[in-house]
Amino acid sequence: MKQVIVTLDMEGVLTPEIWIAVAEKTKITELRRTTRDEPDYDKLMNYRIGILDQHGIKLSDIQQVIGTLPLLDGAKSFLDELRSLAQVVILSDTFEQFARPLIQQMNWPTLFCHTLVVENDRITGYKLRIADQKRKAVAAFKALNYHVISAGDSYNDTGMLAEAHNGFLIHAPEKVKLEFPQFKAVESHAELLKLIKTAMK
Repeated sequence: MKQVIVTLDMEGVLTPEIWIAVAEKTKITELRRTTRDEPDYDKLMNYRIGILDQHGIKLSDIQQVIGTLPLLDGAKSFLDELRSLAQVVILSDTFEQFARPLIQQMNWPTLFCHTLVVENDRITGYKLRIADQKRKAVAAFKALNYHVISAGDSYNDTGMLAEAHNGFLIHAPEKVKLEFPQFKAVESHAELLKLIKTAMK
């Protein structure tokens, strides 16, 4: 039997989209833009930081919103079962300062993500752990002789899915599914679990 690592995106796959939740809470519609709309992550993050600054939104305000977010329906049981079958690593373009309450609800799986630059509770910038971290992490796991199965929902997951031995889309918007027809797309954790189990054989 092959040794398997499953890498999953976090937002849109296991948890709600953090920035959309913040946009809804603060009524700032510009914050609804995500990697589904803007593939250039640097452009997107600088845009977001500018909007937060303009409206005086602090890190603690965002953390308060995140603290109220539940996981997506079925995400916890999906993750529990998956972790009993294989090693699971969450590869996310979120930040350590955001993810903690959500990771806690998932019973502390391994998370690779980025970090924010914060001064006096103001988000002034961000530091990528490394550029293109999702794809590079998958490539590193392959170099360690793992069979890698990946799932995500967005443009910034497609490099990871292409690099993996098996890549799947879950909860992806239509335009992503149409642009990347090579990745089988599903709408539920149950369907994704079936695909992963088949790919593990």
